[in-house]
Amino acid sequence: MELLSALGLIIITCIVIWRACDGFEMASDYLGRNLKDGIKGATINAIGSSLPELFTTLFFLFVLKDKDGFSGGIGTTAGSAVFNAMIIPAVVIMAVIGKGIVDRIQISKKVIKRDGISLILCEIVLILLISDTTLDWYHGLTLMILYVIYITYMLVSQGKGSVDDDYEASANGGNRAVAFFRGDFATTVLGNGTMNRKKAWLLLLISIFFIGIACYWLVEACEQFGNAVNMPVYFVSVILASAATSVPDTIISWKDAMKGNYDDAVANALGSNIFDICFALGLPLFLFTIINGPITISNDTLENISQLRVLLLIITIIAFFVYLLPKAIKKSHGYFLITLYVLFVVYIVCKGMDSELAIISSISNLLSSISEVFSSIF
Repeated sequence: MELLSALGLIIITCIVIWRACDGFEMASDYLGRNLKDGIKGATINAIGSSLPELFTTLFFLFVLKDKDGFSGGIGTTAGSAVFNAMIIPAVVIMAVIGKGIVDRIQISKKVIKRDGISLILCEIVLILLISDTTLDWYHGLTLMILYVIYITYMLVSQGKGSVDDDYEASANGGNRAVAFFRGDFATTVLGNGTMNRKKAWLLLLISIFFIGIACYWLVEACEQFGNAVNMPVYFVSVILASAATSVPDTIISWKDAMKGNYDDAVANALGSNIFDICFALGLPLFLFTIINGPITISNDTLENISQLRVLLLIITIIAFFVYLLPKAIKKSHGYFLITLYVLFVVYIVCKGMDSELAIISSISNLLSSISEVFSSIF
């Protein structure tokens, strides 16, 4: 019963996060309407769709406290990064090619190089930074500074934008009270009218509020699920919390792809990962340690976290070359990415259940060895 209750709550939080992020997307789309293609996906869309990871990490830290909270937070952000790198592009590929819109997808190599290399560098810094059992405020600050540098570069590099006075956005229309209870926050705010700056900010704040509530209950559900299956919350967060918080990223990228904005669709996935790793992890870590002092994590937790960070880096590098090397992205690339994610999930589940399979132990030992090499450098 506890297991079914946890799964039901996770599904409900998924729906609320999706609907709230839908409203956030509409508001941020209006506010960022003058950003260039590729820039908007990596900044406005990425931040908006990654708010669930930020709130979930905050609640993991402040609700579960210390080592369990931090491991749940890093599990969510790292697991979401893997989901974004594998599943979101695969969904985009399958949706566009499957519908017969195109038979292959052309993505700007400049966008891939810019966001892919930035993401790989951030992941390397994460590995080097978190290499001890004690974490303090400056670890979180360093990660946030990395994101500020990335965002500054993105905004400066786009040059002067043109003002789009003809841009219009409107909701589906209808009864506002009914719309609110079915989670249509855009209609709740706009009614039958069109978007303006004041309404956009109001919709943004309402969406953020409900994203926060949903993420709090997602943390509670993950803890309940872990207790029901006797699995540490860290492993539950890597799979379930990360997938639940990545629903908005998937939907936004899918919508961009349907419009033919393939650069934004992929840039959103990569930019979301940079936000997850640097800000969604850095800000909660900074706030928690400023308020409560340094976090002390066990050697076992550090070992699991270290292996996950190295695995994340390896998967990111593989995905980077999958996007970069071919002249165009085909359906076969989508199948490859999905297969890679399934193997990742199988490995995490086996680790969480303390599997004694030789291949799991071999992979684990290899990841630990690579992590030790990074630690010796730092």
